[in-house]
Parts: sequence; C-alpha cells; structure tokens
Amino acid sequence: MNHPEIIKLQKYLQIKFNNRSIDVRPRKQNDSVEVYLGEEFLGLIYVDDEDGDKSYNFQMAILEEDLDEVN
Repeated sequence: MNHPEIIKLQKYLQIKFNNRSIDVRPRKQNDSVEVYLGEEFLGLIYVDDEDGDKSYNFQMAILEEDLDEVN
C-alpha cells in the first residue's frame, strides 16, 4: 500500500471508532499494514484488489487472556 492509501485508512478508522489514537503503519509486505491503538498492536489490514474491486480486510485476534483483563 502506498502512503496516501495508508493515511486514508487511518483517517477512516479514527473517524469510525471516534479515536484519534489509532495509527496505521506500513509493513515490509505491500499487501498489508499494521493497526495500533497508541503503542498496542491491534491487527492487520489486508488489501484485496482482485477483479478490479478493491477492498480492505481488517483482521484482529483477541486472546482469551486479554478478555480476562476486562473482568
């Protein structure tokens, strides 16, 4: 993904989740970026550009131990 695309994704997520602390960072792989909340890693966004219909897939793993912190 290029820089303008990364900035658009970051702004979209910040507005959608009403949180300016969301940061989208490039990776060595061009097909995905990393998503952070402050310094906490949240997940990856993959770009799917097959058949001329571009879409973005956000993948976030939630560990059981992370859920224990909520209680």
